[in-house]
Amino acid sequence: MSSSSGLTFKLHPLVIVNISDHYTRIKAQSGSASPLPRVYGCVIGVQTGRTVEIFNSFELHYDATQNVLDRAFLESKQEQYKKVFPKYDVLGWYSTGSDIQDSDMLIHKALTDINESPVYLLLNPAINHAQKDLPIAIFESELHVIEGVPSLIFVNASYTIETVEAERISVDHVAHIKPSDGSSAATQLAAHLTGMHSAIKMLNSRIRVLHHHLVSIQKGEAPYDHSLLRQVSSLIRRLPAIDSSRFQDDFLMEYNDTLLMTYLATITKCSSTMNELVDKFNTAYDKQNRRGGRSTFI
Repeated sequence: MSSSSGLTFKLHPLVIVNISDHYTRIKAQSGSASPLPRVYGCVIGVQTGRTVEIFNSFELHYDATQNVLDRAFLESKQEQYKKVFPKYDVLGWYSTGSDIQDSDMLIHKALTDINESPVYLLLNPAINHAQKDLPIAIFESELHVIEGVPSLIFVNASYTIETVEAERISVDHVAHIKPSDGSSAATQLAAHLTGMHSAIKMLNSRIRVLHHHLVSIQKGEAPYDHSLLRQVSSLIRRLPAIDSSRFQDDFLMEYNDTLLMTYLATITKCSSTMNELVDKFNTAYDKQNRRGGRSTFI
């Protein structure tokens, strides 16, 4: 069931990295224990109007056997983060697993005194090579009447990945770290190009799906989704800006600067190679000069 709150969720990569690190550490400490214990934590960020932006997260101490949450630890961590990030509030919590568990609603209700409508972020640590999307789902809680009884249930909410400059630099740095297995630069380049190819292929497939859906709407085979049409219209309105004369001028200037830097690098490398060749030639010619009394070539 999808959410009807109309909230827009923006998730930052740091949250995904934190949850993955938390799960990896617990998995390493547990060894071959099966089933692996779930991990729990809080997500923090800023809510501005109808936009919820999740920036960071921290771990929680939760006893799954007795369903007891360590409130003192939660309040201590919340106070520490408030000192460093005064604008960040506790927006909800996270856990790991393939699906929602019955006990999840107990934790969810325990956090309603901090946030009256907390969000629940669920990360699936199981590896699925056929899955193209991130194994992350965000849920909201809504009050529904089920068989005449009001019940609080989880509903799925859509989200987008949002990054700031520091996060983009960090992710790019991690992507370019040399593997510990001694892989060559060519192997890293091949992996990078393979990733780029997969990304472009995925983008192309999603554009085809979107185009097919719009054609179906035009033919009357699919119902109108005004929210989707507004997003498509907003995306299309950005395209003419790329074809403006100002963009062409800026693009050509940057392109020419790049070519110039490439030519200068090539000339510098060629000059260095020629200089090494001349030094080696002079060394060899100087030895002959000592034996035959001839002058230096250069």
